[in-house]
Amino acid sequence: MFRSFFFAGFECATGFNARGDWIDQVSATHHDKHADEDYRRLSEVGIYAVREAVRWPLVDRRGKYDFSSVDPFVEASQKYEISVIWDLFHYGYPEDLDIFSEDFPKRFADYCHAAAEHLCPGGEVCYFTPINEPSYFAWAAADAARFAPHCRGRSQELKIQLIRAAIKGIDAIWAAVPNARIVNVDPICRMVGPPDRPDLMAEAERYSEQVVFEGWDMLSGRLLPELGGSRKHLDIVGLNYYWTNQWEMGREELALSDNDPRLVPLRSLIRKAWERYGGDLLITETSHVDEKRAGWIDYVAEEAEAVLDEGVPLRGVCLYPILGMPEWHEPERWTPMGLWDIVNQEQTLRRELCNPMYEALRFAQRLEERHQRHRQQAVG
Repeated sequence: MFRSFFFAGFECATGFNARGDWIDQVSATHHDKHADEDYRRLSEVGIYAVREAVRWPLVDRRGKYDFSSVDPFVEASQKYEISVIWDLFHYGYPEDLDIFSEDFPKRFADYCHAAAEHLCPGGEVCYFTPINEPSYFAWAAADAARFAPHCRGRSQELKIQLIRAAIKGIDAIWAAVPNARIVNVDPICRMVGPPDRPDLMAEAERYSEQVVFEGWDMLSGRLLPELGGSRKHLDIVGLNYYWTNQWEMGREELALSDNDPRLVPLRSLIRKAWERYGGDLLITETSHVDEKRAGWIDYVAEEAEAVLDEGVPLRGVCLYPILGMPEWHEPERWTPMGLWDIVNQEQTLRRELCNPMYEALRFAQRLEERHQRHRQQAVG
């Protein structure tokens, strides 16, 4: 799908966090100031695709659009020949807009149409994620009150509203760019019941087999077809997967340990999504922290190779975030998750390569190159 199987994601969340403070991760990491250098670094390590943001709250001023904040990334991507998946909604939305209102889907669709026209004026193949993680955001913003609108007990209502907006946004993108590809991103998760509570096993299984897939099911028209979804709207299934994505019911903040027999391999989760929807898939976010980064790359590469050998059309793996980042709800605390750590955080935000992760990436890239040759030989 892209020039490189492994690609990068620049953390791009905006919005009001759990403290009620405004966050803008693109600005916080100075990615907006160093777009050219950041893209140059990607090309130097063999990465030729990215997930990048159009920050809706910066672009949309009461329905009037200013895309100047996006243009440095457009220029850098063209200069270094790096494909972009444009993320149009990453938690933040214009302050004058009620996310639960009837106007929200239309306002979002109008913005999507304008963004697609600006980013793909020649009608070439472009990639868009209309709404990032609608299932996660619905829980975080409307059950856990971690993001605006800081609600509780309204997550299902918000999830449906986000999917309604996404479908209208997809239609608007296609009206502007008919051959645009859509990457619909949500976490692929799994919850297990406590071993001493067999009465909870059915509820845990329902979450893992149904609730996790509700966003994609709505987009594809399998669930609530009156929203207007179809398999075409779903298009590319984007799976976000971290070491935290499998947990025990009641211990949601504590991931299953590596030696927990209830932990299933990533390949099984990828295969399950493919069997449910078919079509192209991407791992759209994955990473680990600190000294575990290199081992995580090894693991994900092994799992990706396994599903590719089975014929599953996994088209790429996104290392996300590619830069170290401040925590959403504690911006004074920085987390080393990326291929580049950010040092001197009070001033220049200098990038420093994480060498163990880089070496693991280089080995994974060689594995992928070998796999590509073998597939070509098999076809030939």
